[in-house]
Amino acid sequence: METRIYDFKAISNKGAEVDFGQYEGKVLLIVNTASKCGFTPQYDALEELWKKYADKGLQVIGFPCDQFGHQEPGSDEEISEFCRINHGVTFPLMKKIEVNGPDAHPIYKYLKSQKGFQGFGKGVKAKMMEVFLKKIDPDFKNNSEIKWNFTKFVISRDGSRIERFAPTIPMDKVEKTIEEML
Repeated sequence: METRIYDFKAISNKGAEVDFGQYEGKVLLIVNTASKCGFTPQYDALEELWKKYADKGLQVIGFPCDQFGHQEPGSDEEISEFCRINHGVTFPLMKKIEVNGPDAHPIYKYLKSQKGFQGFGKGVKAKMMEVFLKKIDPDFKNNSEIKWNFTKFVISRDGSRIERFAPTIPMDKVEKTIEEML
């Protein structure tokens, strides 16, 4: 049987096991987050999407990660508190994980295997990310690794369609995909 997103489990930031089987039938928005990143204000947009579409079947899930520029140094409790106080986050946050490398969380191994890097789009931030990453990994465009904080995956209700968005892709494009899947 083919692996699906609903076959995975993760640990919440409060230490409870979360079975992703409970999300079958929902559109999922899974995002790796960081509290000290230039993209951190995206927490506000993620919370808005969560509030706007939760009743229609959207489930937003944040996975804090400290692999990019040491921009998520806090404990799970500190991260949760920061998100609640500064961005009003009410969507679920998982325990801090790795998204790349040998210790990458199985959910991220799966997501990356299903949808590779799609590019940074257009604009100044996109160009800056490309220039920056080219110095670190000249072949970054040709591998499926997560490139930075706030990479988003949107998964259809039945898990058959997965779309990937770099942190520089405008949130209205993410929202349009969510609307299509709802």
